[in-house]
Amino acid sequence: MSDPSAIHYIPGDAIREQIEAVFTAWGVNAEQAATAAEALSDADMHGVDSHGIGLVPMYDQRRGEGRINVSAQPKVVREKGAVALIDADKSLGHPVSVMAMQMACAKARKTGVALVGVRNSNHFGAAGYYSRLAAKEGVIGMAMTHAPGSAIVPTFGRDAVLGTNPIAFAAPGRANKPFALDMATSTVALNKVRNYARRGMPIPEGWAMDQNGQPTTDPDVGYKARRVAPVGGTRELGSHKGYGLAMMVEILCAVLTGAWAEPGQTDANGHPVKSPTQTGHFFLAIDPNLLRGGEEFGEDLDRMIDMLHATPPVDPGKPVLVAGDPEYATFAERSANGVPLPQSLLDEVREVVSRCNAPYLLG
Repeated sequence: MSDPSAIHYIPGDAIREQIEAVFTAWGVNAEQAATAAEALSDADMHGVDSHGIGLVPMYDQRRGEGRINVSAQPKVVREKGAVALIDADKSLGHPVSVMAMQMACAKARKTGVALVGVRNSNHFGAAGYYSRLAAKEGVIGMAMTHAPGSAIVPTFGRDAVLGTNPIAFAAPGRANKPFALDMATSTVALNKVRNYARRGMPIPEGWAMDQNGQPTTDPDVGYKARRVAPVGGTRELGSHKGYGLAMMVEILCAVLTGAWAEPGQTDANGHPVKSPTQTGHFFLAIDPNLLRGGEEFGEDLDRMIDMLHATPPVDPGKPVLVAGDPEYATFAERSANGVPLPQSLLDEVREVVSRCNAPYLLG
């Protein structure tokens, strides 16, 4: 019997091809399947293991529940000037998000700033992938998403109400790689709790709570309860700030796009609730050269990043970093050595592959 915690190093290209093969076998058209596979494998290559191939089993479950439309045709339902709204038709979240960010970048080159909202979508992987797409085109990018499934427990609350609601921001320098921030507004992404369970490892205290809202270090309990704290963890350490940021994301991604709830929708107790299935996204692009009238922004950002890198560290072995540095380093390391995947995840992927008659390409 194989050890479920055993680690195998898989090339990034193999991961991308495996995901693409699964999505194609489901009936997703070739272009959308390739786009989604690229976004997910990119997360694995950059060390965002909670948002890579490990999501495929969850997507398979949601497809079986009818939440993902493999034949979806996203379309622009409203567009005027610097803004647009896209209905995703319940598609995989990745292709429509690439479409939205590319549209925002194109508009920003004309107007200086642009935003595109998406409704009726699904999980879109790592938010940072889309903000970095903008930065690669010389544009400042922001990407956010809410989740219909609640996980964040509000300050002073017992039950989860908001999604982990990530915020991603990327800005292009000239000589340096883009500043690339990608953060959940919770202490940790829920899928990271699941990854600890796959590896049989306890989670740090403060990451998650049990059904009664009490802290737990058991990843299985934390993942099943779907209760994580806002950034800050406790009121004394600033959880109200993480809670506020999570609500900001929910407003921009769900309320603004019309993905929050049907009018008058309530729970069994008559309390208003958000949609249990709709996912909304928000994308913002800014062309710094239109604002500045030249290309000085990238040079100034380089000076700022260089200043931070030159800051004397407390521990010489731990230099001062900026957002994106760890992911860029991980990408270089995994490009050479492969992505570490536990046997338990490979077994889950093999089950998905067998159900859809796709080829198994991970060894």
